[in-house]
Amino acid sequence: MDQPDVRGVDRGLTSYGDEGFSRFLRRAFLASAGFDEVDLDRPVVGIADTSGGFTTCHREMPQLVKAVERGVLEAGGLPVVFPAMSLPEILMSPTSMLFRNLAALETEELVRAQPMDAVVLAGGCDKTVPAQLMAAVSADIPAVQLVAGSMLTGTWRGTRLGACTDCRSMWARHRAGELDGDDIADVRGALATTGGTCMVMGTASTMACLSEALGMSPAGTATAPAPTGDRLRAGVRSGRVAVEAALEGRRPSSIVTAGALANAVTVLLALGGSTNAVIHLLAVARRAGVPFGLDDLSRIASRVPLLVDCKPSGVGYMEDLHRAGGVPVLMKALEPLLDLDVPVIEGGTLRDRLAGVTPPPDWQTTIRTLDGPLGPTGALAVLRGSLAPDGAVIKRSAASPALLKHEGPAVVFESPEDVARRIDDPDLPVTPASVLVLRNAGPVGGGMPEAGSVPIPAKLARNGVRDMVRVSDARMSGTAYGTVVLHVSPEAAVGGPLALVRDGDLIRLDAAAGELSLLVEPEELARRREQWTPPRTPERGWRRLYHDHVLQAHEGADFDVC
Repeated sequence: MDQPDVRGVDRGLTSYGDEGFSRFLRRAFLASAGFDEVDLDRPVVGIADTSGGFTTCHREMPQLVKAVERGVLEAGGLPVVFPAMSLPEILMSPTSMLFRNLAALETEELVRAQPMDAVVLAGGCDKTVPAQLMAAVSADIPAVQLVAGSMLTGTWRGTRLGACTDCRSMWARHRAGELDGDDIADVRGALATTGGTCMVMGTASTMACLSEALGMSPAGTATAPAPTGDRLRAGVRSGRVAVEAALEGRRPSSIVTAGALANAVTVLLALGGSTNAVIHLLAVARRAGVPFGLDDLSRIASRVPLLVDCKPSGVGYMEDLHRAGGVPVLMKALEPLLDLDVPVIEGGTLRDRLAGVTPPPDWQTTIRTLDGPLGPTGALAVLRGSLAPDGAVIKRSAASPALLKHEGPAVVFESPEDVARRIDDPDLPVTPASVLVLRNAGPVGGGMPEAGSVPIPAKLARNGVRDMVRVSDARMSGTAYGTVVLHVSPEAAVGGPLALVRDGDLIRLDAAAGELSLLVEPEELARRREQWTPPRTPERGWRRLYHDHVLQAHEGADFDVC
């Protein structure tokens, strides 16, 4: 059992029934690793290293970890690097979201079980940072979140490109017949040309900014691209801050408060950030014991306009946001809407952080002001109604305005695999007015993959259709765009209304009114419910544990035992 008044390598002694022997043995083995008594008298800072060959976004992580070690040493601490689970977004099946809770549990237990006075959590790829934040809140030792940083943009035929909004737009052009096989192969080589996470406002970039907005990352460390000296300096600073946090006892429980979560949501909306961040923030809030739900998001959304010009809600990229001053300048622009008295990981309050920051300068257009926003309030919206009694979300800032109020007949797909089989069938009974419905892709049904942005059927895409209303219990990549309703709760696999939709049923979306309704008589739905049977339960392993314990999307899709 950890003793809060014990520091350094004597924290959390291994149980041998003899504490003196435990200390003796621990020092003997640390001596074999080259540590002497001067080393062992320092506060210990663990550094969670999520490097991995499958996680290409973390290619620059070894250099970043070295920078953190330097910062820890400069501040008088002892850095100890340990491997932690890495969640490669693109190279994990069926979805990295299925393993977010596993990574959170593993990281939490490693932080608890190993002797460290503070920890620097180095991550970046989409679900890794949320998992680390969840772990930090649960373990509640001083923790600094350090992100890997984004890629730099590339070019193709004079057009600036970046993963992965441009991945999707270029692939859509290929599906529509505008780009041939050679073209799309050339594009592939220009989309992701450096180490780092996606350089648009996808989930990785969003969570990087929100970690700083929460106060868990030092000011100014969210936006520096991975290959730059700015990113390495962020690593050094994070190491120094971790030692200070250890000595002063700055714990996540004092930082992740209702005010900090409201600030993070405010930044999320101003960014036009990823819908995935909603689920992750709900999970972090739940672990912190802070009452915070979709209604809070909806309340905040009504007063925060879109300020940041970054794809997919704008045209810029993460490196542009960094040059414009990053999160500090954005939060300065949002200052009247923020709780300025919340504490931050480097000490002091958000008010102290922003005291020396100047508002967005006139020479840039990436970060706008409250008086001259890029877009209206409500970049993200919460929907409720007979199809989503517990809520759903839509990214209004990346949707087609003409489709935000729409009524159309459903075309139902039973799973992502069903979409893959039938979406391009020339006999698919679909028109531009149809509502594409995907189900059994929620937390219980499919681990909640990023399958919600169902492709436009090929026969429509070839005729110029670029967007349709899509509704699902799945997620959507933060890099995606379109009129896509996500996180429908309760999901189909647990008997939510989505399970009862049939081809041809009318669905009404009214984003401004916050409505998502299935226009079928209750008596008919009751008849359908009697005929419904739940999907098969996984037999064993992690997927069985996940199936049995995962909560619904509106609760953050965390485990009920966490």
